[in-house]
Amino acid sequence: MATTSDTFVLPSVPNTDVATCPLDAFRIAAAVSVTKGLPEISLEKAFDAVLTGGKAGDFTVAVARFKLGGKPDQWAKKVEEAFVPNEYIEKLEAQGAFLVFWARTSTLVRNVLTTIDGLTHHSPTGQPTYGSSEVGKGKKVVIEYSSPNIAKQFHVGHLRSTIIGAFLTNVYKACGWEVVSLNYLGDWGKQFGLIAVGFEKYGSEEELEKDAIKHLYDVYVKINKDADEDPTVHDAARAYFKRMEDGEESALVHWRKWRELSIEKYKEEYARLNVHFDVYSGESQVGKESQDQALDRLEQMGLVKDSDGAKVVDLEEWKLGRAVVRKKDGTSIYLTRDIGGAVERYEKYKFDKMIYVVASQQDLHLAQFFKVLNLLEYPWAATLEHVNFGMVQGMSTRKGTAVFLDQIITEAGKVMHEQMKTNEEKYKTIEDPEYTSREIGITAIKIQDMSAKRINNYTFNWSRMLSFEGDTGPYIQYAHVRLASIERKNPNLVPLPSSSEIKTDLLDEPKAREIAFMLATYPEVVKTALQRHEPSGVVTFSMKLAHMIASAWETLLVKGEPNEDKARARLFMYICARDVLGAALRLLSITPLERM
Repeated sequence: MATTSDTFVLPSVPNTDVATCPLDAFRIAAAVSVTKGLPEISLEKAFDAVLTGGKAGDFTVAVARFKLGGKPDQWAKKVEEAFVPNEYIEKLEAQGAFLVFWARTSTLVRNVLTTIDGLTHHSPTGQPTYGSSEVGKGKKVVIEYSSPNIAKQFHVGHLRSTIIGAFLTNVYKACGWEVVSLNYLGDWGKQFGLIAVGFEKYGSEEELEKDAIKHLYDVYVKINKDADEDPTVHDAARAYFKRMEDGEESALVHWRKWRELSIEKYKEEYARLNVHFDVYSGESQVGKESQDQALDRLEQMGLVKDSDGAKVVDLEEWKLGRAVVRKKDGTSIYLTRDIGGAVERYEKYKFDKMIYVVASQQDLHLAQFFKVLNLLEYPWAATLEHVNFGMVQGMSTRKGTAVFLDQIITEAGKVMHEQMKTNEEKYKTIEDPEYTSREIGITAIKIQDMSAKRINNYTFNWSRMLSFEGDTGPYIQYAHVRLASIERKNPNLVPLPSSSEIKTDLLDEPKAREIAFMLATYPEVVKTALQRHEPSGVVTFSMKLAHMIASAWETLLVKGEPNEDKARARLFMYICARDVLGAALRLLSITPLERM
């Protein structure tokens, strides 16, 4: 095998960025080695074949994917024989039909840590940008999520949509897209007729001002109980909603107030969850004109049939049943409102993509909705996506009562507060223990929710969720807090010199290399999250990094390391780990804590 090449120049490859994604440089260098042994393979094709990780080594290439004919292991041998070590790749082995590459440790550690430091503390925007990219530059996405019903408490069923939607909003922004986050409230329909009838009997303006959502929910529960015993209540509700649909001011005046007060209350709930919307829309905001136009267009195209006085679109051909687009009493139905709403949104935002974050229970509704838009021949209908998710099972307070989100957050915060008090010394250093305990509680809820693939149902588990051990939210926050405390504990080493002056080549221990490589994968983790709309990959990354850090504290000492240059290099590595773990938490809409 030849000696190290001193004149290795990294060529450019389309859709790579060595300045923001450190592993791109090593993958390009590995691809160059492939083309050296197999000149018939283009650099781009070779680069696409270089996969990060594997059972052995840092990068792997399956030679069979090049379809060169003959035996892949012979082609692999040819690449191995032509290999010349360089600044990026120090070793290559042909293992049967696979090529396995090892990155040069000194280059890997230096490149990764200086990139993270540069993009976190010296970025052109002044904001941390490690893990971000511009793949969506110039494109716009509308993301509809959360979408609770007015006059019903924000219950845990809306939590998953909120958490996943906030994550997607952050991921798209991190990847250069312009994002419009939209909360499409359930603020229209017969239930408002029911509430109006109920409010006349059970309503209180005083209670309404105190907590609109709770009071209207209480009214709704009481009037529903009445309706079970007296069917005429439903008739009165239908009649009231018909007046609302006809634009009768006396019927709309209460509804407007309920809507306004409910939105104010929701904003408080969202702020606690670290979630913010650009637009509060709702079914009521969809113009009657756009609904009627959609219905007329369906009729003109011969897609509507009458069924017992109602209007339906037959989608049996696509195994999607029959979709009702207008009830027999002439009032709209939410499918029609969704169609009208989508048309209005495209006219307003001219989006490149629109995402609906809605539970998998609504799979049929969304499929019917998308199919009808498709049949209406709107060219943008193909850009609509349904990001679905499974259900939360068994979510209640520890006493077992049915649950609203604020109860869960309050209870999680209380449990964390109690646990924090057990360490008096640390507790004294925390400026705002109530805020901190609530943030740990929210982290626990969110991490439990996002740990598994979103399509899976999961069972809410108090004891597992709030544990400081294992794969939990508090464990990740604790890892971040320990990393954040390291500068405070080593005042003799800070401020650190510029990254070019730090002797990163002293970070030659396997643990340091493992951490640096893990940090290098973060930009890929973000890109994969964008492609799959899946937060679990970011949670897994955060967990692995937290575990790696925990196992490094005892061996990669900073305090007590006699070699000051080595202590500085380790401190630099831990600061970079803190910055990346913090970025991952923020991507998950979690606030990284400095003390706990």
